[in-house]
This record gives sequence, C-alpha cells and structure tokens, in this order.
Amino acid sequence: MAAPVPPRHDPRSPWRSEGVPGGPPAPNGRRSRNGCLVQIVVILVIYLGTGLLYNTMHGDGTTSIDYTDFTAQLDSGNVKTVYSQGSQIQGTLKKAREVPGGDHGATYVRFKTYEPAFADDDGLWREITRQKVSVSASPVAQGPGLGQSLLVSLLPTALLIAVWVFVARKAGGGLGGGMSGILGRKPPKPVEPEQGRTTFADVAGIDEVEDELNDVVDFLKRPEAYRRMGAKMPRGVLLAGPPGTGKTLLARAVAGEAGVPFFSASASEFIEMIVGVGASRVRELFAEARKVAPSIVFIDEIDTIGRARTGSAVGGHDEREQTLNQILTEMDGFSASDGVVVVAATNRAEILDPALTRPGRFDRVVTVSPPDRKGREAILRIHTRSMPLAGDVDLARIARTTPGMTGAELANLANEAALLAVKRDRDRVTGHDLSDALEKVQLGAQRPLVMPEEERRRTAYHESGHALLGMLQPGADPVRKITIVPRGRALGVTLSTPDADKYAYTEEYLRGRIIGALGGMAAERVVFGVITTGAENDLEHVTGIARGMVTRWGMSDRVGHLSVLPDDGQQPYGLSAAPRTLDLVDGEVRRIVEECYAEACRTLEENRHRLDGLAIALLEHETLEEADAYRFAGITPAAQGRE
Repeated sequence: MAAPVPPRHDPRSPWRSEGVPGGPPAPNGRRSRNGCLVQIVVILVIYLGTGLLYNTMHGDGTTSIDYTDFTAQLDSGNVKTVYSQGSQIQGTLKKAREVPGGDHGATYVRFKTYEPAFADDDGLWREITRQKVSVSASPVAQGPGLGQSLLVSLLPTALLIAVWVFVARKAGGGLGGGMSGILGRKPPKPVEPEQGRTTFADVAGIDEVEDELNDVVDFLKRPEAYRRMGAKMPRGVLLAGPPGTGKTLLARAVAGEAGVPFFSASASEFIEMIVGVGASRVRELFAEARKVAPSIVFIDEIDTIGRARTGSAVGGHDEREQTLNQILTEMDGFSASDGVVVVAATNRAEILDPALTRPGRFDRVVTVSPPDRKGREAILRIHTRSMPLAGDVDLARIARTTPGMTGAELANLANEAALLAVKRDRDRVTGHDLSDALEKVQLGAQRPLVMPEEERRRTAYHESGHALLGMLQPGADPVRKITIVPRGRALGVTLSTPDADKYAYTEEYLRGRIIGALGGMAAERVVFGVITTGAENDLEHVTGIARGMVTRWGMSDRVGHLSVLPDDGQQPYGLSAAPRTLDLVDGEVRRIVEECYAEACRTLEENRHRLDGLAIALLEHETLEEADAYRFAGITPAAQGRE
C-alpha cells in the first residue's frame, strides 16, 4: 500500500485530487507557523503603536520654556541642576512652577530651553556659580537609545516585509506563486473525499471507448504482469471529442476502476501573468502524482496550452509554451517504474502540437463520440435511476428521437423533466414531462408573444412548407412535430429527426435537407408572393450544407474530388485556396442552392392542396404531433427505416 502523501508545499495548488491514501491532508505545522507569524506581527504593531502614542502624548518628559523664564527662575534661586549641550539647556527646578501660558494648574519641574546667540556676555555662568546650581554631566531628558532608534526606523520596513511574505504564502507557491495569487489567481476546489468514486458502472453509451481504456485499468491493477512480458503501458491517453461526451467522467472512471489516486486540473489553471509559474505548478503536480504512484494525472482542455507552437511567441504566449515544454519534459522523464498515466481531454485534437501526440507522449488517441441509440437509452437510465418514473415513460422512444445528443445534453434533459414535474406538483416524472422537456431543449422555451393574424398565417404556411417537403422527399427524416407557438428566437418550429443514427450521408439526402430547409421561404413565395426575414436561419443552414458538399465531400463535378477548405478553422476562407478556385466554389454553391430552391417551389405548387390543409390545421391547433401532421397533409409515413 502506498504511503500517505506528505504535506504539500502549496495547499492552494490549482488541481484537485481524489482517492489519495490517507484522505485530505491534515492541518500541519505550517498553519501553526502562520499563526505565530500573525501573533508576532500583532505584538510588534501594538508595541510600536504604544511607543509612538506615548511619545506623542508625553514627549521626553521635559517642558519647553522661554529663556527669559529660565533666567527668572535662576535669579529667584529655584534652579536645582542644569545641563548644557550647544545652545540647549536642560535642568530641574527645586519647586514646581506653573507652566507659562499652559493650562491652569499644569506645573513642571524638568525643563529645557535654548540660549540665544546674542546672550554670550549676559553673565549666565557667574549667576549659576553664585546660586550654587549643580551642573550635570548627563542630560536631564535621555533621548531614545540606539536600539529604540533602530527599532523605530526599521520596524515599518520589517513589518511590510512580514506582511508581504505572509500574504505570498497564503496566496500560494512562494513569492512567485504569491505574486500570481495577488494578481488574481482563483482558489482551487477542495480535495474530494475517497467515498463514492466514479467507476465504469456510472458510464454508459461509449462501450468501445471503455474497451480501449480497460488496458490502462488492467495495467494499473497488475503492473508486474506487464513488466514480466516486457510490455510498456502508454504514457499518455488523449481523449478527443465534442463537448459533453463524457471525457472527464471517463478519466475519473479509469482511476476509480483501478483504485488509484486521481489528480485533475484544467490547463488554463497553469497559465499566469508571471512567466515560469505555470511550469513550476506542472512540476509540483507531477511530483505529487509520483509520490502515490500508480496514479492518474488528468489535464482537461489541454489545447489551451498544447496548441501548435509558432515562431512568434510574445508575452503570455511565452508562458504558455514554457508550460507546454514542462509537460513534455515531465512525460519524457517517466520511467517504467513510475506508474503515472497522463490522461488529457480536448475538443480540438487537430490543433494540438505534434510533439504532444507523438509516440512516447500521448501514445493513444481515443475518440469519444456522441452515443448511438442504445447508448442514449443507457445514459438516460443512469440519469433517471434516482427519479421516480411513471409507467408511461418510454426511454427507448426518447432515445430514438434524440440523435446526436451527448451525455451532458441527455443529463440536462432528464433534469429539465424533473424540474417540470416539481412545478406541476407531481409525485412522479411522467412521459408528458419528458416530452415537454425534450421540446424545451430542442426547440427552446415558449414565448408569450401575441402575433397579428396575418403574421400568424404566414408563419403557418412557412412551417407547413418545411414539413411538407420533408414528408415528400425520399429518404428524408420523419417530421416529429410542427408548431407555430413562438419558441426561443423562432416564431415557429418544425422538428425532424431520423429513426436511426446516420454516420454517412448521400448527395441525395443532403439535397433533400437543403430542399426541406428552403421550404419555408418557397411556401411564402408560392402563397404570398413575398419573402420575409423569417428564412435567415434557414439560409445559414443551407449555405453550410452546400459549401460542405462542394469543398469537403467532393459532390461537385466542376470542383472535383478535392478538399478545398480545411476543417480546422485555422485558415481564413479567403486564404485557403487560389482566388479562381474560390470563385468556382462560390458558383457551385450558388448553383446547388438555386436548383434546390426551384425544386422546392415546383413541389409546393404541385401539392398546393396539401400545403393549404396542413396550414389550416396548424392555425387551428397551433401544434401538430407526427401522426396528426401526416394525416392533415394526406401523406402516409414511409415504413422503411422505422424500428
């Protein structure tokens, strides 16, 4: 069993840990040292303040009097002792006298005054001798000593230094870390307890990824078996995929399944304004992971610091590159006995530096894709296992109508359904709640908008045009719902989803998508003879599909079977190809869209009676489900592809 982790040098490190032996670090001597430092600072402040206050109120214990008053006291024989240094004269009186010009009743015995320069021949010494006044060799009022003078002069500086060191240590990581803390470093999340760790039982919908990660789990459980065979475990695993697909959850599940400590951090937490801070944090993180090896280090959003390097690094970019270089060095420094596996996640694997993905660093790149239908059903079951479900809930049907949704989106769907059930005072989540939650997630929340009758009629024909063309196009996705109730930014919505997941699209299918998207604008042209701004989002969608057909998928004879525009988003559109090629691309995109628009108008004119029937039903009911939509349009749904 691994030994407990020694206390960290920096208790505010920018990572979280889970499953570390011994649990969260207990308070150590550092806290007591900080407490002593605070006490010392407080005592010094009180001492200095008291001394300054006393000096302000009492001075050096003597009373300043005029030279005339001094000579008057000397003439009356009331001066007991005197001391002189330069022109200053100090002394004491035999009997207390009232302070000249002071508060009534205030008296003094010890005094000081200054002999004027023109009083050299006034016979002062003769009078002192005559009055038999004692002449002292030491001053009456002792000034501050050397130690007190040094204390008063140096204490403010020492106090500022002590406060700075204290703040720096509390902010984190010595002076550099303290500086970064003062400049805005956020406090990290607390250390997570060991109980309730994530395992593969909490992950669903990505079985093929689990199979690849099982090698890592088995190596962490049985490292000796691999060493005997001379096998080496990949030093790093890169999880690449869209947001919300469960990359972080997978990394935690690997650590929980293997029962090893798990250190997690976001790459952006290593970056600071101070150059070198990020690299030092990386060194400390990997040092902590080695102490409790075998362990897993997880770095989320690694593209923040792992972006491909260029020769024009300036300022903050230099700090990013130093942090990346330190990560590369740490991974190269692993030996076969280290037992530390680095898992990283990114949404943009194509922009990572090649030095990260080469063998010996992140040897294995695992693509985490959105789940298929069975995976979505399993994910829904996980996220609804703590919810009381009514008997009419059909998770398989919901999974069938949510293609492309990620695990995070499905978790949000289940949560929205539970919120709706609570608002409706139900004791169980019903199928109606899940259906309404799905509409809210996919279509947007309803808006209480009152539209003029003419606007409402135009919206009904617009949505009917979308739906009717979707119903008539061969191989098109079935129409699930039509509504003219304003949702989100839209005045109406037509929802079409496939019965089964699709991973490759034919040119016929893509043209059908374009025709269906242009159906709303075509219906307005056929019925009203005008075009409104309601087709803005449709045109953006259409342009994206047509441009992809021409530039990425080789579906244009004139452009040919070429990939003209890169998909990494790094190069501007105007610089990705020769101007003549770009003109050709624009011409082909325009041709495809115009042909599809002409086909949409022709189809709607030929089926005008179906368009009118569907629009009238929409105006009456406002929302039509799948069966009612096909019935009012007079079309029988295609049976192929249905499960």
